Amino acid sequence: MKPTAHSVLSRRQFLVAGGIATLAGTFFNAGATTPRRFFSVAQRNGRWWFITPEGKPFFSIGLNHIDPSPLRFTSNGDLWERKYGNSMERWLKESVAPDLRAWGFNTVGWTQEVVTRGPTNHRHSRAFTFEEYQWLGLPYCHQLPFADFHQWEAETRHPNFASPEFAEWCDYVAREHCARMKDDPKLIGYFYIDCPTWIHTRPECEWKGPLFNPEKLKTESGRKELFELATQYYRVTHDAIRRYDKHHLILGDRYEANRPIADEVMEAAKPFVDVFSFQHFSKPEAVAQNLAHWHQKTGKPVLLADYAVTVKGTNSPPRHSGAGYAEMSRRLRKVPGCVGAHLCGAYLRNECRKRGLLDAAERPDEEVLQDIVAANRETTVWMNKL
Repeated sequence: MKPTAHSVLSRRQFLVAGGIATLAGTFFNAGATTPRRFFSVAQRNGRWWFITPEGKPFFSIGLNHIDPSPLRFTSNGDLWERKYGNSMERWLKESVAPDLRAWGFNTVGWTQEVVTRGPTNHRHSRAFTFEEYQWLGLPYCHQLPFADFHQWEAETRHPNFASPEFAEWCDYVAREHCARMKDDPKLIGYFYIDCPTWIHTRPECEWKGPLFNPEKLKTESGRKELFELATQYYRVTHDAIRRYDKHHLILGDRYEANRPIADEVMEAAKPFVDVFSFQHFSKPEAVAQNLAHWHQKTGKPVLLADYAVTVKGTNSPPRHSGAGYAEMSRRLRKVPGCVGAHLCGAYLRNECRKRGLLDAAERPDEEVLQDIVAANRETTVWMNKL
């Protein structure tokens, strides 16, 4: 049987101590005659929250990057077949869901995991299907693949937001994803682009440049042009979702906080998103300050959608910093606009990211998990008191 965080704190002990057993049960028990309700955002007790379908304040404690492929490394022999019978359903129900609950995570943030990274391609595993989210049984966020101008994207040219084929593609994406998820009370909301390159590039995508030339922002006409371009993008994507899903939150792009973000893009997004989401890999104090800045500037709730505080060993894979995780949690609870934080996982460590809570043979990082469990329990107790 796989060792887990049980030696840190048993699942039942953690759920009772943190109040998560009651919380986790609130999403899935509505009777057939009960009107469907969905996650929303609202201000309560002097701060912003996600609000559960049952009307309770909810701070999203998420884990990103959940992919079973490391279990199928040849070094693991027949582990995947022997233990899970080649079944995603069994793996999600028997391993992932119990572990996430035991560790105090209440949200699945972004399931796709980086599987290859280099100057010519940087690709992720596929997103979970509707059925896989049901097997997992936790609140979740889902990314909609409307476009591919991620800062790590090395192969795809920029889209033309005004073209009919872009609108057709967005409608297809919404039909494929949102039409199936529209009635699911566990779905928190939809993400778009991971770190969009509106006005910046990274080495992988320098060949195509940013989506918009930042030099144009020196003029009023250039700023107007970017605002109109971004408005077109956010309107088309928003309208595609709302044709098929009238209720779930729109979490929008996950902006890279350590790169330039144009005010014109944020202003264009405001009417079309419910939450502003960010990726930010910095010290906890800087992250908290940045989120507070964007909340004050936009007036919208903010989500730390991807982050990690890591320790890089000389002769060992990088590891999460348990102390850094705890400090981040404490600081974000003091940011009135912050509605959650999602850890840049992974659930399983692969050979590309080289960082995870379990290694490829499912051995847990006990020392780090002890700190994560304690921090998540602290956040859960705080959330349930307010």
